[in-house]
Amino acid sequence: MTNLKEKPLSAAAVGAPSAAYRKIKVNRLTPVIGAEIGGVDIAAGVNEDVLEEIHQAFTENLVIFFRGQSLTLEQHAAFGRLFGELHTHPAAPSEPGHPEIMIIAADENSARANGEIWHTDVSCDAEPPLGSMLYIKETPPEGGDTLFANMYAAYEALSSRMKTYLEGMTATHDGEHVYRGLYANLGVEDKPSYPRSSHPILRTHPVTGKKCLYVNSGFTVSIDGVSPCESDAILRFLFQHAAHPAFQCRFRWTPGSLAFWDNRCVQHHAIWDYWPNRRYGNRVTIKGEKPF
Repeated sequence: MTNLKEKPLSAAAVGAPSAAYRKIKVNRLTPVIGAEIGGVDIAAGVNEDVLEEIHQAFTENLVIFFRGQSLTLEQHAAFGRLFGELHTHPAAPSEPGHPEIMIIAADENSARANGEIWHTDVSCDAEPPLGSMLYIKETPPEGGDTLFANMYAAYEALSSRMKTYLEGMTATHDGEHVYRGLYANLGVEDKPSYPRSSHPILRTHPVTGKKCLYVNSGFTVSIDGVSPCESDAILRFLFQHAAHPAFQCRFRWTPGSLAFWDNRCVQHHAIWDYWPNRRYGNRVTIKGEKPF
């Protein structure tokens, strides 16, 4: 594991803020990742000036949070479409009549909760999502937080020799072991097959031009072109490295909160510590591009 105390994170890794905001309030959760956004009523609509500053806050902080929102399914989807075409999940249940709006729910009858492992949403797709917007309507009395981690910072903290080793390498991301039978108890039938793709281990973000680590313990099954033993050993190291607390922020949900994270440079981990209580919400996901 990299000794982070001996290797300070650069300003580029932590997404240092740029110009002051005039239309919205931005309160950073940590210097590395995450910010709460104030002064925005999503249901009332977002004009171009506000949208531009939301884009800026998203780029600088990697995951942004809006509290106190009251959204219909249509308003949630419309907010997502401001950032691109919406993605339809290959396996998860969706709201009736809205295949692009996932149901995110866990209660006393659940055998599992969504996202209980560090992952990047649907990284098995050939063109993984740009980002995800999770809107939580009902929360447990305690718990149910989500952790988010900055993969720019994870890349920056790698040794120069590890960066050289990984440069140009790809890894296979597979949805089969994740999705097969996952939602059977909810009446969702399995598809004949699920996505499987190879992506660069070191991804270049299409907007910022910065490199980030792009493997995750949810979907990444092997490094291409090396022996299984070597692949397993390197992936174990990278998964442990990516989950270091120095790269993270933690968000405590309240009813009416919406999180919007950059799936290209962020991993997240939902903590299921609230059983038998209930948490319920919806997620829309914005289509992305093939990683390079």
